[in-house]
Amino acid sequence: MKAFSKASSILRLFKEAILGSEQNFTEGNINRAIFLLSVPMILEMSMEALFAVVDVFYVSRLNDNDALAAVTLTESMLTLIYSIAIGLSMGVTALVARRVGEKDIPAASVAAVQSLYIGVGISIVISVVGLIFAKDLLALMGASASIIQNCAGYTQWMLGGNLTIMLLFLINAIFRGAGDASLALRALVISNGLNIMLDPIFIFGFGPIPAFGVEGAAIATNIGRGLGVLYQIYHLWKGKGLIKVHVENFMLQTKVMANLIRISVGGTLQFLIGSASWIFLVRIISTFGSEALAGYSIAIRVIIFTILPSWGMANASATLVGQNLGAGQPERAEQSVWKTGFFNMIFLVGVMIIFLLFARSILEFFTRDEKVIEVGIECLRVIALGYVFYGYGMVIAQSFNGAGDTRTPTLLNFFGFWCFQIPLAYALAITFEFGPTGVYAAISIAESAIAIAGILIFRQGKWKGVKI
Repeated sequence: MKAFSKASSILRLFKEAILGSEQNFTEGNINRAIFLLSVPMILEMSMEALFAVVDVFYVSRLNDNDALAAVTLTESMLTLIYSIAIGLSMGVTALVARRVGEKDIPAASVAAVQSLYIGVGISIVISVVGLIFAKDLLALMGASASIIQNCAGYTQWMLGGNLTIMLLFLINAIFRGAGDASLALRALVISNGLNIMLDPIFIFGFGPIPAFGVEGAAIATNIGRGLGVLYQIYHLWKGKGLIKVHVENFMLQTKVMANLIRISVGGTLQFLIGSASWIFLVRIISTFGSEALAGYSIAIRVIIFTILPSWGMANASATLVGQNLGAGQPERAEQSVWKTGFFNMIFLVGVMIIFLLFARSILEFFTRDEKVIEVGIECLRVIALGYVFYGYGMVIAQSFNGAGDTRTPTLLNFFGFWCFQIPLAYALAITFEFGPTGVYAAISIAESAIAIAGILIFRQGKWKGVKI
């Protein structure tokens, strides 16, 4: 009877988390607050990861390693866009959460609009560059002549349509900062549902719609994301959420914008540093041929699919830190971080065990090419060894960001990735001739080292005094 009552209670709490009925997390049980924020954020991040997994699943059915390689190379370039979007998102989440904690909702709405102005401006520049120089960018990434000739359309669509990525991240960051994570989740459910339905139609053709091949995956993704953005805008304008945008918010507020840029620059640099390092790693792996690149492509998407849900818990921690610091409760903010980090570590250790035991079965779901499978298995197993530390590390990093201290994780990323990970990857893969496995080992070692350093710095508590 007690077990049934407990299960019923969990289900009620789960329903409450999905519906998003509570948005104030500065009081009450901390575990309950973590659960209510984490559930929709975990699902939201799973939805974001699903874009790449679905695209790779259908593109792999073309039995064309060049197409898979094009997806990998383009996604590597897109990580720069993700970095800018995530960096801005961290700034707006921190600012909105702090203002919500201070009970200043109008100021939170103003910050939301200014972030969108910044995002749209950056996106236009990227679109122009992507549409004009897609082939040159692929060549710079080490793509073969056949990839450039046959698959550049995918790159043009993805870079040219980056506005949908930017707005999805930014508007969802607004919702998260306000504690309305369930609304962010619903936007991505709509986007992914459409992407899943449209991918096979545009890739393989259906009725009057011709088969676009790998380019069709990009078309479907942009349509799905675009409609998700329209859903977000509707709720910002006429929804029932805490943050509402009105005509009076449209005026440029240079002071607010400057403050947002100041906070976001550190976050953007933080992720640009990390993402740019991934481009170098892909460049190293590309020297070992299309099979190595294809295996890495599939494995990394599986890894992202498991890592992004963990980022959901890390994002929940950022919101809790921001709101509680705004409410003048730094000790509650710190308790939230340690508890969220522990839960995240347990989750990722479970994922690590699955990768170690079932890597082949997971890879065979995407491809039957034995060489590609072998590369992917090695990638999953070696990188997963760092999950023990990474569970805590990613929560700590986002907690710094939620407090408005984007400088600390930026420095950690710079030294960890550029001064340690990249040289180590090159040495292991090229100099000591371990091949792609050397790159995977460098990723696991560097991520673990960054996590440990972040935990030690977080314990000093200087983040509690950051003013934004």
